[in-house]
Amino acid sequence: MQYRTLGRTGIEVSTLCLGTMMFGAWGNTDEAECHRILDAALDAGINVIDTADIYAFGESEEIVGRALKGRRDQVVLATKANNAMPGEPGDRNRGGNSRVWIMRAVEDSLRRLGTDYIDLYQIHRPDPRVDIDETLGALSDLVHQGKVRAIGSSTFPAEQIVEAQWTAERRGRERFVTEQLSYSILARHAEGAALPTSERYGLGVLVWSPLNGGWLSGKYRLGSEPAADSRALTNGDHFDFRDAEVRRRKLELVERLIAIADDEGCSLIHLALGFVLAHRAVSTAIIGPRTFDQLTSQLGAGDVMLSTEALDRIDALVAPGTDVNPENVGYQPPELLDAALRRR
Repeated sequence: MQYRTLGRTGIEVSTLCLGTMMFGAWGNTDEAECHRILDAALDAGINVIDTADIYAFGESEEIVGRALKGRRDQVVLATKANNAMPGEPGDRNRGGNSRVWIMRAVEDSLRRLGTDYIDLYQIHRPDPRVDIDETLGALSDLVHQGKVRAIGSSTFPAEQIVEAQWTAERRGRERFVTEQLSYSILARHAEGAALPTSERYGLGVLVWSPLNGGWLSGKYRLGSEPAADSRALTNGDHFDFRDAEVRRRKLELVERLIAIADDEGCSLIHLALGFVLAHRAVSTAIIGPRTFDQLTSQLGAGDVMLSTEALDRIDALVAPGTDVNPENVGYQPPELLDAALRRR
């Protein structure tokens, strides 16, 4: 396993990060296997674990907390807050980036994780309703209280990354030291602004969905039907499988990418992970296995060094800064989704 410094924090992280969105009801309900996955990841040298309060509505954090019992200090533990969580009827403040919610959410995450501190606490998405100073003020207090060691953003557009840095400097707040963003061979939007902006400010970058929701795992191929339990069928709208044109384009690209992987002497999975890790701003790529076999297929990718020729061939297939499906960006400003926000 290779290791890199997480931006300018001085924190050493493995080039692969274990993402745990699939722990619990959203993926694998066998807690013993989830523990086995986490154990094997740590044995392989992975030292950073990423979860979020919203994953299976807290269940992922609970499973991670139990699995880490007795060895909490061995890992860099990251979680996130922003999404609305279940609560009592009439409780309208169970989500977002307000001080009210952040202070409640962090206590809930600490309890579920069975720890008294979080190494990296991330704001899962922007919240245009809230002044970024309000958010940074709450996060700064958590750092000063010792409940959080470092703070980061996730899926923030470049302009909001800049605004957060400016606000922290001018208002004397703790600053975001990481950005977690969507990036893969098939979704390269981050190369245009978010990645170079993160690098400019010295942010550590954690990449989510480097396999583009499973498209770069090799399990979806031209001329074959996906497995019955695959997310392509169970959640086809989200994973592009019901959009015929996007599906056709991605399946064709997969075949051509497999040829590049064969020439590099690696699997498609390792090609995909090696690609995102080749970017100079990236610190670690998040892998999110649902099963133990999926984990083993991804281990070792952190050591892959792709040739310049392979990277050039990938550029020829999917142009830098472009997405095969523009909806893979991960965050759309509400002004683009709600007509009322564009009208007088």
